[in-house]
Amino acid sequence: MKINHCPFVEQDLLPLPSRDECLALMAAHGMLPHIRDHSLLVTEVAIFLGQVLRDMGFDLHLPLIEAGALLHDLGKTPCLGTAENHAHWGSDVLYSLGYPHVAQIVKEHVHLDPAAADARPLREAEVVNYADKRVLHTRVVTLKERFADLEERYGRTAAALSRIAATQAKALALEQKIFAPLSLSPLDLININQLRR
Repeated sequence: MKINHCPFVEQDLLPLPSRDECLALMAAHGMLPHIRDHSLLVTEVAIFLGQVLRDMGFDLHLPLIEAGALLHDLGKTPCLGTAENHAHWGSDVLYSLGYPHVAQIVKEHVHLDPAAADARPLREAEVVNYADKRVLHTRVVTLKERFADLEERYGRTAAALSRIAATQAKALALEQKIFAPLSLSPLDLININQLRR
């Protein structure tokens, strides 16, 4: 099921879980502590970028970004050791709970939907997808470092390495799209690590 973006004036009517409800969902689905910590940092990065982009005039709904980022790995723990796709698993849970817009972000946090029906220059799903690509465990890193880790952990075959390389190319293109209108550079996000100490 594809969700079309609701016009900005209707965003206050979107069914969204609160931050506390997101944290409760993470606990209810047994999210491991290191995955929870990763999700909290992805949320910080996503909200930071979302706010900067909104300040530049982009039509982005920050509560939707926050919920999507908090819950992007909802299916990670339940899917460990299985062949299930954790993004689809988490998305299905959120659809069943009545949060279709959050579910769409969770579904797209690994691979964006190229056919997404949204005419805006940037979508909430893109912000969360990119933020996730910039967080390695509990540190903000460059895309190069993040994808080097993915190659080391998952690049056991030529096909796997090819998929990782394709995802990295898309992430670099998304990075250019996000930062083109900003006075920030992608390296500026690394400062979030110091702010958390």
